[in-house]
Amino acid sequence: MNYDCLIIDDEKLLADSTAEYFNIFGVKTTVAYTAEECREFFRENSAQLLLLDINLGDSSGFELCKELREKTKIPILFISARTSDDDQIIALNIGGDDYVQKPYSLGVLLAKVKVVLKRYGQEKPDKYSDGRLTVDFDAKQVAVEGKAVKLTALEFKLLSCLIHNKNRVVSKQELFEKVWGDSFTGDGTLNVHIRKIREAIERDPGSPEYILTVWGDGYKFTGGAE
Repeated sequence: MNYDCLIIDDEKLLADSTAEYFNIFGVKTTVAYTAEECREFFRENSAQLLLLDINLGDSSGFELCKELREKTKIPILFISARTSDDDQIIALNIGGDDYVQKPYSLGVLLAKVKVVLKRYGQEKPDKYSDGRLTVDFDAKQVAVEGKAVKLTALEFKLLSCLIHNKNRVVSKQELFEKVWGDSFTGDGTLNVHIRKIREAIERDPGSPEYILTVWGDGYKFTGGAE
């Protein structure tokens, strides 16, 4: 599942209340209380932004940041009750994007998080093209071998979601939440929309090259057609 924000903080009450506040205002957030829980999270999930406490019960936030920076470039905001300037310098030098002092105002922190998410979201390309398939995300247009392909608004949103997560398995649950906006859409509805997209963009819908089914999990866009 994909989240907007992952909070990594061993102060459970603070982490939980911050996550709850963010979720109320539309920033999909979850928590990890230890470095190991953070590692476990990324085995099955993804996040667009991390709020990382310097002091973790089982590890140093600095060390965890170094570890994460070997695998991802997503924004990391450090949070800490420590006031040392040296801590802030270290945080920024090892790959942190900002430093937030505890105790913090939830409203101010939420505003900062939304600014970072907006900036990060703008890094998504405005167009996908591989020489055969072209998808213009701004114009909401799709073409195959130069010929326009008509998709419904929902089909286009589903295709865009898969392309923006290229080469990553996107679970059915994540697709339900990001495309339909709820958790109650049935597998049958999703399968019908996937079939219609395949009929529109694949050479052979029965043997897809672009949108692959990962049985028991979800779908993956590979951009494999040439």
